[in-house]
Amino acid sequence: MNPSTGTFYGIGVGPGDPELLTLKAVRMINHVDVIFAASSIKNRHSLAVEIARPHISDQADIRMLSFQMSNNEDEKETLWEENARVIMAELEQGKNVAFLTLGDVLTYSTYGYLIRIIQQKNPGIPIRSIPGIPSYLAAASRMNMPLVEGEESLLITSGARGGKALRKFSGCAENVVLLKTYRHIKDINDALAEAGLRRNSRGSPGAAGKAK
Repeated sequence: MNPSTGTFYGIGVGPGDPELLTLKAVRMINHVDVIFAASSIKNRHSLAVEIARPHISDQADIRMLSFQMSNNEDEKETLWEENARVIMAELEQGKNVAFLTLGDVLTYSTYGYLIRIIQQKNPGIPIRSIPGIPSYLAAASRMNMPLVEGEESLLITSGARGGKALRKFSGCAENVVLLKTYRHIKDINDALAEAGLRRNSRGSPGAAGKAK
């Protein structure tokens, strides 16, 4: 660890309710010198910042990093590296820096790509990950639906390719959570019906469901 560098904090801000941020997340948000968050190239809005806004000082130094949604892996890697270098420049000046992310900081998060690059470029930078409540846990809580009981297993997977993952893993676990489902609801519903699971499934922004 290089004592002259700041610490990089990944902070999960939870599923959307500002009251669901952890006490540690709030404390670290107000501890750091610079707060970064992801925004699209089209605008400078960050939902993660808006969720955390009630806990952020009016004097906070908040900066947006643009992450273009692309299917080109080289383009995405280049943009991740550019943004990682922006963060590293602040850390190497001795500043403590946070990156805010929706849900949990290490579950389908841009932060995961950033820390991989930072660890490669400067292994001496200390990194601390502050977990947040992921969307599927908030969804299950809203529906008062236990996700696993007894000796059951739970599979968490992406719905970004529609029902493909569900068809692949059907029967591997008693309970399945599909995240990132927003563009493929119909195909996912079709896959559930094909597996005879539609009746026992529940839909929610977190896409949590029993697959018994």
